[in-house]
Amino acid sequence: MERDMDPRPRFRAKSYKPAGKLLGKAALITGGDSGIGRAVALMYAREGADVAIVHLPEEHPDADETRQAIEETGRSCLLLPGDLCDPDFCRDAVARTVAEFGKLNILVSNAAYLNSKLELEQLTAEEWDRTFKTNAYAYFHLFMAALPHLNKGDAVIATATEEALKGSTTMMDYAASKAAVITFTKSIAPHLAARGIRANVVAPGPTWTVLNNSDPHMPKEGLAHLGSETPLGRPAQPEEIAPAYVYLASEADSGFTVGEVIAVTGGETDTR
Repeated sequence: MERDMDPRPRFRAKSYKPAGKLLGKAALITGGDSGIGRAVALMYAREGADVAIVHLPEEHPDADETRQAIEETGRSCLLLPGDLCDPDFCRDAVARTVAEFGKLNILVSNAAYLNSKLELEQLTAEEWDRTFKTNAYAYFHLFMAALPHLNKGDAVIATATEEALKGSTTMMDYAASKAAVITFTKSIAPHLAARGIRANVVAPGPTWTVLNNSDPHMPKEGLAHLGSETPLGRPAQPEEIAPAYVYLASEADSGFTVGEVIAVTGGETDTR
């Protein structure tokens, strides 16, 4: 739970100045209960959007805290507990969002599963399946369910990772699944652009979130030095990543941005 982290990740972005860029929009964000998804959800609400949040049932305390923060802005928040590995749930999450808000303008596929492997022999078919079902398959099922509801000016945004751009010796299946997310987005983007819909990706660098803290193979000493290899010498806070999602959701800002990967990595430029 994010509420148990010490220090707590920053997501409220108190210095951010909203400008009504998403006024009247409806967004569906997976993994919106904590981490980057939580920061994006709150920032979208501050920009005028109503937000639906997908989370695991056991993550309800974090999700409820996010809901309260969103409702404090005057916007509505729909909580959608369930497992994204279930294609039927993915389709139901979209249907319930449309039923609640009467529309769906922004799909953010952000939820992820990460279990690092220190040795090649730790890779298993079961872990590979779970990683791809959560990170890549869910994105596909959500997108296909959302497609009939998306119209000109709407946006599809996926969360990848810098590891998807260069590979990872420890996050092998995770990096591969996120590389699939990038390539799928680039493949559908031209089709969507013909309909006036933008599809793009955000690839964050090391960020202080539950995802890293809950990784069972992340050494505690490694966690203490998360982000130290970046030129900034620290991990990002979720509130520092979220503005990229506002940019990609706002047609006024990103009307000519299609099929791109926005890397927010703290200066890590070696992403070959």
